[in-house]
Amino acid sequence: MAEKSRFPLYGGQAVIEGVMMRGTNSVAIAMRAPNKDITVHKEPLGALYKQKIIKIPFLRGLVMLLDALLLGTRALTISANTQTGEDEKIEGPMLYLILFVSLAIGVGLFFLAPAALGQLSERFLGIGSWWGNLVEGLIRLLLLVGYIWAVGQMPDIRRVFAYHGAEHKTINAYEAGAELSPESVARFSTEHPRCGTAFLLTLILLSILVFSLFGPLPFWWRMVSRVLFLPILACIAYEYIRWTANHLDSKVVRVLIKPNLALQHLTTREPTIDMLEVAIAAFTAMRSEEDIPV
Repeated sequence: MAEKSRFPLYGGQAVIEGVMMRGTNSVAIAMRAPNKDITVHKEPLGALYKQKIIKIPFLRGLVMLLDALLLGTRALTISANTQTGEDEKIEGPMLYLILFVSLAIGVGLFFLAPAALGQLSERFLGIGSWWGNLVEGLIRLLLLVGYIWAVGQMPDIRRVFAYHGAEHKTINAYEAGAELSPESVARFSTEHPRCGTAFLLTLILLSILVFSLFGPLPFWWRMVSRVLFLPILACIAYEYIRWTANHLDSKVVRVLIKPNLALQHLTTREPTIDMLEVAIAAFTAMRSEEDIPV
């Protein structure tokens, strides 16, 4: 029987000059405004979070991931508006369009392009389908790591990654029962087993394992199979991340998650004290709206 976590599965995301924290009933976004004040936006989570569907293993993963993408896009919009002073809302059809285009680019870059290159390697290098699928998987992995490293060299993204580190430190401090002050939170790690980076790496590694078992496929069937299997792999990856996060007392699990934690060194940076203040403000605001004491 799976061990239940002692804590709600709080999550978060770095945004532009800020942090979003998602609870069980509400979401809060704290941002450092251009005048250096901390601006906080709070709103309740939708009815989806109270539906039975989010308790069904595997199916809940796909639903929660899609909703997290919507929340993340909204949070980024709110944080961008805070920096520019504008109040342009992205919701409804426009929000779904942005999400669809983003997903299409991601699937094309990290799944379809490697599949095409794997097919070409079979044709021009004269290798079998197993080796071609393996080449595809390795290209996919290198693309993910290379992309994260490359964008991480941009100064603006480095600041976002530092806020990502602040988010992790704050949740780690809370789960350790420590005081949520900048000086206390600063002592904690920028790694966290439930990070989205861990999910992405798990998804890529699962795809290497599963697709390497596929036999020879015509080009277009190969492309279609990568798209059709992606939701299935995402659901499995989601459940794996949940399971490992709830079994950190196991030595085997701690070994299994080492690659996930290692990759987070590319997506997090050590935050400054003022960044920690923002992350703590977001977490405190989110907790204040929950049905449990702060």
